[in-house]
Amino acid sequence: MIITRTPFRISFFGGGTDYPGWYTQHGGEVLSTTIDKYCYITCRHLPPFFEHKHRVVYSAIENVKHWDEIKHPSVRAVLGWSKCDKGMEIHHDGDLPARSGLGSSSSFTVGLLHALAALKGSYVSKEQLSKDALHIEQNVIGEAVGSQDQIAAAYGGFNRIEFKRSGNFSVSPVILKKQRQKDFQKHLMLCFTGISRIAAEVAKSKIANLNKRETELKAMQGMVDEATQILQSPTRPIEEFGDLLHESWQHKRALSDKVATPEVDQIYEAARDAGAIGGKVLGAGGGGFMLFFVRPEHQTRVRERLSKLIHVPFGFDESGSRVMLYQPNGL
Repeated sequence: MIITRTPFRISFFGGGTDYPGWYTQHGGEVLSTTIDKYCYITCRHLPPFFEHKHRVVYSAIENVKHWDEIKHPSVRAVLGWSKCDKGMEIHHDGDLPARSGLGSSSSFTVGLLHALAALKGSYVSKEQLSKDALHIEQNVIGEAVGSQDQIAAAYGGFNRIEFKRSGNFSVSPVILKKQRQKDFQKHLMLCFTGISRIAAEVAKSKIANLNKRETELKAMQGMVDEATQILQSPTRPIEEFGDLLHESWQHKRALSDKVATPEVDQIYEAARDAGAIGGKVLGAGGGGFMLFFVRPEHQTRVRERLSKLIHVPFGFDESGSRVMLYQPNGL
């Protein structure tokens, strides 16, 4: 039996420039961190004593005789791509709900790929894990998704991820002094709107507008460098990061009319009115989790104003996808 633990991520700046349709022409860059909320995948070979060959347990339970009968798109794609001929039992558990803007689908794919590699006794690097997950989601499944979530989930940590016109990428850790990082984390609030959405549907509308939104996307990409400078500067007030988030959100909501709904706008304005400096909808948009940058002394007021939402305390994750239990013989 193998158990992998793969983190979810929060993207601060540059989202939208991680779509291949954009960065293969212009390059792209994002600033993101993984957090201490995880996707767990339990995987083992299923003994041949059942009518079914594969068992997959997530929000549904599937018992099938062949992998191509599996309805879960990532499981079906990964098992088919890996030419898995042995029976498999796969269980998924997550700390936070799916379809919520934290890259949960990619964390699932990365975690499953990692688990299958471990089950075969193979080591897979963070780079290869990222590339395999990108191939599965973008080419095998054919989803309209960007490229940052898979890399963040595999690598973990607080990083600048650069997407090159060649299609390659590079990952550079953002190094902060401990006190600055603590201060930064204290200003972040994560809230769940309760609105779930299928990210690929929102993403399709954004992809269709990429060429029409060159000004916004280039501005959002430039904010990665500006945000990094703010955090690493010994003199610049950290509140400038929140101001930049607010500016970025104005650009992001212009990418598609599906990014910001009336409900999202109402929540955002209520948070700002209560003291939030800036914020954004995480992921493609349309709902899910919202991130706010709030001075610690104003957070109680923001929490009270958004009392109908679920507030989720969190810390940063440093590890990326990990094998937590390695018992390939099931002993």
